[in-house]
Amino acid sequence: METMLDSYVKEQREAVLLLLRRLFAHGKPFLLRSEVLDECSALCEEHPALEFERTPLHEAMRSVQEAAVDGAWLYLALRPQIAGWQYYRIHAESLDTTAVGVADFLAFKERLVNGVGMDAHWWALEFDIEPFNREFPRLRESRSIGRGVEFLNRRLSSELFQEDGEGNQRLLDFLAVHQIQGRQLMLNDRIRTVADLRRVLRQAEGYLARQPQEADWTEVAHALQELGFEPGWGRTVQRMRYMLSLLTDILEAPDPGNLERFLGSIPMIFNLVILTPHGYFAQANVLGLPDTGGQVVYILDQVRALEKEMRSRLAEQGLDIAPQILVVTRLIPEARGTTCDQRIEPVLGTEHARILRVPFRNPEGDIVPHWISRFEVWPYLERFSIDVEKEVLGELSGRPDLIIGNYSDGNLVATLLAHRLRVTQCNIAHALEKPKYLMSDLYWRANDAQYHFACQFTADLIAMNAADFIITSTYQEIAGNGDSVGQYESYGAYTLPGLYRVVNGVDMFDPKFNIVSPGANPEVYFPCDDEARRLYGLHDEIDALIYGDEPRPDARGVLRDRDKPLLFSMARLDRIKNITGLVEWYGANEALRASANLLIIAGHVDAGRSADREEQEQIALMHELFDRHGLDGEVRWLGVQLEKNLAGELYRRVADTRGAFVQPALFEAFGLTVIEAMSTGLPTFATRYGGPLEIIQDGVSGFHIDPNHGERSAAIILEFLARAIAEPGYWGRISQQALERVRRHYTWALYAERMMTLSRIYGFWKYVTNLERDETRRYLEMFYGLEYRRLARQVQSPA
Repeated sequence: METMLDSYVKEQREAVLLLLRRLFAHGKPFLLRSEVLDECSALCEEHPALEFERTPLHEAMRSVQEAAVDGAWLYLALRPQIAGWQYYRIHAESLDTTAVGVADFLAFKERLVNGVGMDAHWWALEFDIEPFNREFPRLRESRSIGRGVEFLNRRLSSELFQEDGEGNQRLLDFLAVHQIQGRQLMLNDRIRTVADLRRVLRQAEGYLARQPQEADWTEVAHALQELGFEPGWGRTVQRMRYMLSLLTDILEAPDPGNLERFLGSIPMIFNLVILTPHGYFAQANVLGLPDTGGQVVYILDQVRALEKEMRSRLAEQGLDIAPQILVVTRLIPEARGTTCDQRIEPVLGTEHARILRVPFRNPEGDIVPHWISRFEVWPYLERFSIDVEKEVLGELSGRPDLIIGNYSDGNLVATLLAHRLRVTQCNIAHALEKPKYLMSDLYWRANDAQYHFACQFTADLIAMNAADFIITSTYQEIAGNGDSVGQYESYGAYTLPGLYRVVNGVDMFDPKFNIVSPGANPEVYFPCDDEARRLYGLHDEIDALIYGDEPRPDARGVLRDRDKPLLFSMARLDRIKNITGLVEWYGANEALRASANLLIIAGHVDAGRSADREEQEQIALMHELFDRHGLDGEVRWLGVQLEKNLAGELYRRVADTRGAFVQPALFEAFGLTVIEAMSTGLPTFATRYGGPLEIIQDGVSGFHIDPNHGERSAAIILEFLARAIAEPGYWGRISQQALERVRRHYTWALYAERMMTLSRIYGFWKYVTNLERDETRRYLEMFYGLEYRRLARQVQSPA
């Protein structure tokens, strides 16, 4: 592309000069992608004779993600393909166009922020993980991103088992290490070589072929143990034969599908630890409290689904063992009427899953009693991880088999624990903060007092590269799409001026990334037309919430016209969730106000009840919008926490009005409320930035809206409401297509099955290869000790 650009610049100087003048005229050091594209469009409209839209430069500009301007230089970051980046600079006078390295581009940005004459050759601390990954297998095609386990299976079957039998011996060794509670599983010491294994496989298959197919392990144990086999091959003879046949085929001619099926059936995961330190984590009365939202719902539903899958697999493997799951979170003595001050709490709907709460302690060792923002937990996490290790080992009477981290803080604690305990680590980000806040890396100093982004981004970088595998809900979470950058991709190259620069932060083509989408609890979020399951006894309570006219401190607005459809939105009350943005769109659109009421459940109505600064600002803005637009008769704002069955029936009650759900976030990593709404058959409008872009098929199973263009978003909603009236079957068609979309792709049963398979395959991969990558681990340890620990100590949490 550089040759084409340079050639065009020399041949068509006028168009280039005009475009550069436009870009320089902004008078800003940094230009957004949208600003560059707007100037390109304006140039095409004002000077059609130049045919700018036909040039390679215009094509290049379509892939610009950001531009930096200083003096006579324009620096561009281009993304001509997903996860593929190039950097260029153009001189405003000579129009010289040259490619630059990522370090040069970042150094130029640093100079614009710091105002000092540093360049890429001036020594600065650089984070570069790429040298440690050179010999490590990686994907090649962007379409394969997020399908890491498929790649590993192909890699294992095509290469590992072809190395003069070395791979077969590793598989044998792997099968021989499995134990539970001192009991040997799979293979005993009678089988020492691959030749031994091949021989006894033939003998065992012949023996089992003569036994009743429904016979269990106890009936065939003596003969199989004499051959070298132990429990874990299956509950019935039929299942044992299937497993032995798979292993025989793998030893003979490895196949990716057989390898996945075999590894996915090995008894490996008995004890599981899930980490979620921040917020108020409990099963009731917490949703809506600071830093407490969809992640709590996600984890509780996740636990129920995983336990069910673990029990099913263990039973199928012929093992009478109860799996244990610990959800480890913070114990908060000042629990605000919740159970967050209780050390142990059984998870409802499970048999052996429980919440284990461990307190934060200050440097003197005293328990910290009050809630702490997720942005200020960093000084406590290292001590917390040490205390958690002791508690977990005691509760489980041994090490866990898998550790799952959640969000930045949970992922960092998972990194520390997995490193010390030498177990497989899985990360789930839920929502990375870096892409949420514009230029939060460049201007980290300006936000550090409130958000401490430098510390959080450093923790993210360490945890991402330490994890054995990473789960995301959507492809976009990893690598975005053709127009927008993925959440993880945003960590590929960035700078924190004056602190350090990242030239290779995380590799999107690393096979550790896998897409496993969650669902909604089917016992709670079921279709609105399933009358046999509807909770009609809750309707009076729900109607009082929606339409009640009695004064109450947690509500504002009384809906005057009960005959209008309801537009419903529910989320935390923060800037990114953009609930106030939705109220602004609604208030400014008279036609929409005439067509539907708006129901908002978010945060607190009284700012005095909130301890969160950002929420307090949003509360004040919400009241100002009510006053400015006169919304008290058309908008109902509730600052309440809903019990889950009540929440599920509320979605269906909104559907009864032939209304819709609106999710207006500026960015949404996944969109669990989108899945909840669609699971009840409620037509849904959701942000096009993030996960909902993949969840919803626009115009088919719901609608995409752009939160940056509120007027257009309001018009899309209004168009739907009008069409639903004009075409009696339209609302129902969107409803049914939403239900079908969820059934096919977004259920907890699918999630749990995939999660358990992944954990086994990555556990095997970790065992038989150098996946732990000692060099990488040492590099991350150094970065943790020299950079993260120093930044964490600087965070001052309010007393």
